[in-house]
Amino acid sequence: MKKLFAILLLIGISGTLAWLVWFRPMTGEEEEKKPEALVPVHVTKIGRATVRRYVTAFGVIEPEPTASSRLAVSIPGVITQVHCIEGQRVESGAVLFELDGRASEVAVRFAQKTVERQRKLAETDGTSLKALQEAEQLWSAARTQQELLQVRSPISGTVSKLNVRAGEAADLSTVLAEVVDLERLVATLNVPGESIELLKVGQTVEIVRTDATHQPTLSLFYVGRQIDPKTGSGLARARVPVGLGLSPGQFVKTRIVSEERANRLVVPLSSVARDPSGADYIALVEGDKAVLKPVHVGLRDGNQIEVEGEGIDADKTVVTEGAYGLIMAQQFATHIQVINE
Repeated sequence: MKKLFAILLLIGISGTLAWLVWFRPMTGEEEEKKPEALVPVHVTKIGRATVRRYVTAFGVIEPEPTASSRLAVSIPGVITQVHCIEGQRVESGAVLFELDGRASEVAVRFAQKTVERQRKLAETDGTSLKALQEAEQLWSAARTQQELLQVRSPISGTVSKLNVRAGEAADLSTVLAEVVDLERLVATLNVPGESIELLKVGQTVEIVRTDATHQPTLSLFYVGRQIDPKTGSGLARARVPVGLGLSPGQFVKTRIVSEERANRLVVPLSSVARDPSGADYIALVEGDKAVLKPVHVGLRDGNQIEVEGEGIDADKTVVTEGAYGLIMAQQFATHIQVINE
């Protein structure tokens, strides 16, 4: 019985081996080699553009030092007439306020009559030259005092604030009104201390507006070099062109063009990735493959960045979305499927 079982087992093993050798279906080389998976990517062209370095600064719109004035009386009194309203344009020398001048008028008339009397007496040698001169000086002082009852604008501009009304008393500390020349405004900017050395007179200042596509531009005319130890910032000023619609007291966010490089090769930010060693790469499209190319990156301007490197030229196709995965995989050339141009 045992002998029969051994014979049957031997026959079974022999048959299995014969089937594997002679009858098993042969697998083709093409079937054994699985096709390489295509990596889907987005691509674009390498371009040329002017790239800029920016310094961000916050500030406030103010009049130039000589473009605003606070009006006050020269002698205490009661305001009897107001010749202006807020928002009114006034010229230099225009009378804006008048004080009660009844007492002054009496003093002027009295001094005038005194002078007239002394002059008549002088014709008949009835008075001295000294008495006549003293009378004339008193008359001149009375007229000067009368003129002080009128408050005039020292500059041409717009009445930005009116603080008193007719019938109110005013002393030497009372600010009657403020006049501002709206055509002579500046932006006073607080610049981070580490960036102040990048600024120069004449550089362009862009006012950042989130609700408008047009960014108004100014020009730096002053750059301070002292850093405030409390805030860690320096001071810069830019002149505001007429017609921008900016007003005194308005806060602004700006970016100052501290460097500009023309005709530089640029790619989207998504095209550049840094590998674990710290090297930067982009993936150029060559045929149906993405080939890794090391690059040196420069200025970042918005959503694009300056690049340079061997074999990097304008109008070559570069991977955008998907580039990070290719570069992290560190395969020199990878088959890709472009899903947009």
